[in-house]
Amino acid sequence: MASTDLNAKRETLKARAAAYHERGFNCAQCVVCSFAPEIALDADTAFRLAEGLGLGMGGMSETCGALSGAVMVLGQLVSRGPLDPTTKAATYRLARDAASRFQQLTGSTICGTIKGVGSSSAPLRSCPECIENAIDILTDLISQKHRSDLAI
Repeated sequence: MASTDLNAKRETLKARAAAYHERGFNCAQCVVCSFAPEIALDADTAFRLAEGLGLGMGGMSETCGALSGAVMVLGQLVSRGPLDPTTKAATYRLARDAASRFQQLTGSTICGTIKGVGSSSAPLRSCPECIENAIDILTDLISQKHRSDLAI
């Protein structure tokens, strides 16, 4: 996948994710399933792998599912698989970068905080906004890191 191709598909990825969200997919599933055709992952496997990450990991209001899904996509792109487990450092760098960018865009990486759970204040962002932010972050990171860190 060329990074320019992915940038051109940004709005398509967002539309695909929005359609998944309307069908009841959790935020992680929306992100991973939207990228599945781009990262050599079938939609059924993507859906199943991300299922437990919704509502802040199993409904515990912890790390936002959209961010978790983005990190899953990065792992799929960067990892060379179990026979060559030397790509962890690159994956961790990209995951930290994604989390930092997500924090800047949404105000938190924690689902409960983003949604205003247990707070009298309004939510920081909606789930669709978090999903779009994750897709923007992914397309930007993949475009920027394409030549140096990604095994694609």
